[in-house]
Amino acid sequence: MGMKFTDKLAAAERSNDSLLCVGLDPEPSRFPGAWQHDPSRIFDFCATIVDATKDLVLAYKPQVAYFAAQRAEDQLERLMAHIRKVAPDVPVILDAKRGDIGSTAEQYALEAFERYGADAVTLSPFMGFDSVEPWLRYEDKGLFLLCRTSNPGGSDLQAQRLVTGDLLYEHIARLAQGPWNRSGQLGLVVGATFPAEIERVRELAPTLPLLIPGVGAQGGDAVATVRAGWRQQAGRTTGPVVVNSSRAILYASRGNEFAAAARDSALATRASLAAGRHPSD
Repeated sequence: MGMKFTDKLAAAERSNDSLLCVGLDPEPSRFPGAWQHDPSRIFDFCATIVDATKDLVLAYKPQVAYFAAQRAEDQLERLMAHIRKVAPDVPVILDAKRGDIGSTAEQYALEAFERYGADAVTLSPFMGFDSVEPWLRYEDKGLFLLCRTSNPGGSDLQAQRLVTGDLLYEHIARLAQGPWNRSGQLGLVVGATFPAEIERVRELAPTLPLLIPGVGAQGGDAVATVRAGWRQQAGRTTGPVVVNSSRAILYASRGNEFAAAARDSALATRASLAAGRHPSD
């Protein structure tokens, strides 16, 4: 296979000097101008966003449901091919949150890695190690396990205390840093609305990439997020973060200048993330 996901991520962070991931969540009702309400324009819309931001990001994250719901999986395939062509060094994380076992997990992995050619995928660890194991056979691919999410119901399960004394999300972080990480390519999904909990996850999983949604439209603080999760030593990133913003960039403008507006929004978000990496104090 090719480059390991973690290496590709590190290279993109350096070359684009960025911690920003742009989430590709196409909603035709929010498309600009004549494209509005036209699902056949999903590829055109997303490819235009990619072309406008490809030197500013360390990853893209298409959310598979936005394509599948519009019968646009073929457009997602085209989009993945387009990103590989115009931004070959930028990894693509397929946001699918899969979580099944055995041969079903194998089929999901084929879809993510063979059909779409993703560099990484998001997974739900709820069914345990044998729901992750089939994915580990793709030893170059990144696997982000849901760990501490920022939705209101996140605490229903993730913040419950186990008999070991750990909260469930802490237990997931330990497993991902340790016994489950056979490929060395596991990461964790941690929401931006809880900086103290990002810090706790980072403590338990010092080297894993953290995929952090919720900066931008969901109101997470960019600087606090980076300070809580990003780690470096002697000028080298040792604890990477992938900070996702979707709507604030995709729908920065409804007009025909939407690509330029998306670029401006991406530039601003990238700068605020950089401020967390290089504290001025």
